[in-house]
Amino acid sequence: MSQSRAFAGSQLEEAIEDFADYQRLVRGRSEATVRGYASDLRDLAARVETFEGLSLNVLREWLAAAVAAGKSRATLARRTASIRAFSSWAVREGYLDTDIAARLVSPKVPKHLPTVLDAQESKDLMEVSLTSDEAEQLRDSAMLEVLYATGMRVAELVGLDEGDIDFSRRVARVTGKGNKQRIVPFGQAAATALEQWLERGRPLMAKEGPAVFVGSRGARINQRQVRRVVEKAAAIIGETGLTPHGLRHSAATQLLEGGADLRVVQEILGHSSLQTTQVYTHVSAQRLKEVYSQAHPRA
Repeated sequence: MSQSRAFAGSQLEEAIEDFADYQRLVRGRSEATVRGYASDLRDLAARVETFEGLSLNVLREWLAAAVAAGKSRATLARRTASIRAFSSWAVREGYLDTDIAARLVSPKVPKHLPTVLDAQESKDLMEVSLTSDEAEQLRDSAMLEVLYATGMRVAELVGLDEGDIDFSRRVARVTGKGNKQRIVPFGQAAATALEQWLERGRPLMAKEGPAVFVGSRGARINQRQVRRVVEKAAAIIGETGLTPHGLRHSAATQLLEGGADLRVVQEILGHSSLQTTQVYTHVSAQRLKEVYSQAHPRA
């Protein structure tokens, strides 16, 4: 480590801010990821006053303290990722001579199979009536149809602008994690719902701006509002606990069950790694087992 570049706690905090800017502006990390990294590192900075005080043993003790405090494996995995990214950055910036966190092993996070809707449940969800206000009902129906048709993330849905929708080809340009753009298709049901919302509902609610979906105040709708719409619709059909991400899971699972290639699903969902998409093959296998158990006379 460069002994001449050891900093006091406040200066370590300053380095963390620089690191956060690097992750945000250079690496294109999402704001949620950057906030998570910074929060973890500030927790570490409360224990260590200088870069000189950082060592592999100190990092292991920091993680051990999190275990003792009952933190989940997911939290431990994120903390490990945070310090490994910070340590690597600190070497490049000259704060450290060696990457002290490179040997940290991230705990494996157990994979929980997501809850998904089957085709009939999805159909029922699309047909619910959530409000007596016509404009809001058109908006809510369009949001549900688009989430289910495309498998896009809720952040991607709220980020849609009118110019991102191509009705002639029935595709949407989606801006995903790291500001990466991709083209996703949608079907006739979503197209019809979108057209009705844009032609009849949006003009009654939108004040200004290009956002496809707007809230009650006329500005771009936020993610919390979308989640409330999904949860309310799910409760009506008896599927409590369903989230917008659950609709993403449902879309992916049903694509695979319908014969879609795994790499096609990867492209639609915007996964950078095929391994991330492969969780849906496990979901499909589980559903096959459930159907088999219910249908086979000697199951």
